[in-house]
Amino acid sequence: MNQYTDDEIDTILKSYKNKKESYKAWYNKIKDTDEWKDKNRARAKEHYANGYKEKKAEDYESNKELNRAKNSFRYYKNNDRIDEYKNKYPERYEMLYNINYCSLRESNPSLSTETSSES
Repeated sequence: MNQYTDDEIDTILKSYKNKKESYKAWYNKIKDTDEWKDKNRARAKEHYANGYKEKKAEDYESNKELNRAKNSFRYYKNNDRIDEYKNKYPERYEMLYNINYCSLRESNPSLSTETSSES
């Protein structure tokens, strides 16, 4: 991990702040122009025309079972009934266990599924 001096940290923070302020000033200046509105509308139309809704529906369908398993596990976990969940939904529990969701959530509910052993 990089070790920065206090001066370097101050410089980085000032640079970030100046960049954000200049972007905000630029955006506030152009956001009400007709050219900007037309370009933004065209971009949004193209985004939806390129299958945004279909992709969202496809993502929902592909993750439906996993989300259902996670939600029901969370319910049983919050009510301290994990053993009942394991008996009632063994296939869901197995699915969650295979992605390390259950083993993390049982020991510490604040951990997410995205946790990895990066050092």
